[in-house]
Amino acid sequence: MKIIVRQAPNSSTPATWQVCLDQHSVRFRSEVEARQFVATLEARLRAPHTLPELVQRSA
Repeated sequence: MKIIVRQAPNSSTPATWQVCLDQHSVRFRSEVEARQFVATLEARLRAPHTLPELVQRSA
């Protein structure tokens, strides 16, 4: 996943920041909030994940 933090283009307020996640974008009021979001997201992506076990039915 490509993650980019940038100042939002064509924004009415110059302090609006944008986090772009591939084709999706999320706006934030400050660069600090945007970077905190990215840090949380990356930590969650790096966290270990377990797949649910398949329960086999008795036939």
